[in-house]
Amino acid sequence: MEEYGKHLLSIEGRKKLKLEGVQHVGSFDEQEITLDTNMGFLQLKGEGMHITHLNLDQGSLVVEGFINSLAYVEGRTAKGTKVKGKGFINRLLK
Repeated sequence: MEEYGKHLLSIEGRKKLKLEGVQHVGSFDEQEITLDTNMGFLQLKGEGMHITHLNLDQGSLVVEGFINSLAYVEGRTAKGTKVKGKGFINRLLK
């Protein structure tokens, strides 16, 4: 198994989310926050969300508001680029 570094996510009553392992914040508003983490692209959706703490040097983030959903999405980054998958030949030879 690959080693990704520290990645910790906790939610308190759907009103406060704490995350460690944040590398980049792509976009944020009251309904959606997109992040690159050391475990992949993470999309948060909710209502009245705002970032109350962000420290990219330590990789920590705190979001407050009502959290409706969170999803790790393969093949995307918060920087707006798509992650290239394995090439056709590499998949055939696997």
